[in-house]
Amino acid sequence: MKIFHTPEGIRRWSLSHRCAGRTVGFVPTMGALHAGHASLMRAAVAQNDVAVLSIYVNPTQFAPHEDFDKYPRTWEADLALAEEIGIRAVYAPRDPDLYPKDFSTWVIVEKVSEGLCGRSRPHFFRGVATIVTKLFHAVLPHRAYFGRKDAQQCAVIRRMVRDLDMGIEIVEMPIVRESDGLALSSRNQYLNPEERIRARALSRGLFSVRDALTAGERDLTTLREIMLDALKDVRIDYVEFVDAETIEPITEIQKPILVAVAAYVGDTRLIDNLAYDPITNTAQ
Repeated sequence: MKIFHTPEGIRRWSLSHRCAGRTVGFVPTMGALHAGHASLMRAAVAQNDVAVLSIYVNPTQFAPHEDFDKYPRTWEADLALAEEIGIRAVYAPRDPDLYPKDFSTWVIVEKVSEGLCGRSRPHFFRGVATIVTKLFHAVLPHRAYFGRKDAQQCAVIRRMVRDLDMGIEIVEMPIVRESDGLALSSRNQYLNPEERIRARALSRGLFSVRDALTAGERDLTTLREIMLDALKDVRIDYVEFVDAETIEPITEIQKPILVAVAAYVGDTRLIDNLAYDPITNTAQ
């Protein structure tokens, strides 16, 4: 497994494989890898000739008051997991290469980035769209893999790739959960034992909404009350029912929707979601 720290290095490596007719799969991460990341890496390895992992804690998607400095960094364990799964190259760029002192170019995806997390973290998706664009330009993948836990991020990246004609297939993978339902997240490491128990409220509420939807409930007020009841022991950032593609609020359920939640458990902000298709009456 090769490790690259510069965009030029990983680009040359990727181009050599593309010129040989090989497909390149890519999993962008901020490290602190868990089973959710592992599912993305395994898919990238299985579906492509070579697979690349990036590890970079991107400063531009953190506000000054957020957890950039304490975000978990587990470099050696991450490399061991990547090599075990079959990743062929790791791209671990350095700040000066990505953000020189006079850096002034940003990628902004309007509308789809403005609700949900974009409302409470207005800096976030500008940072995400910009760093993912830079990673794509360096790695030159045929396919890139993202987890559906970050559903709005997936929507932003899908729109960006489409609008900018990037020609990259975006592969979205199902949410991976703990045995008790909690969605896997690197930030789960912040939770103490009591907070870890309370954090289950997010998935418990979503599962209750899922059961109500598949049983035929369509009243959004009733569905929202089900969710709010489950979240009474955490501090809610948002609970919203939105169009799965545009991330715009809905007034009735006619097309695929996303039930999205963000809440603070102690000082830790967690997100989770449920996708529901009324045509097939299926949720995931």
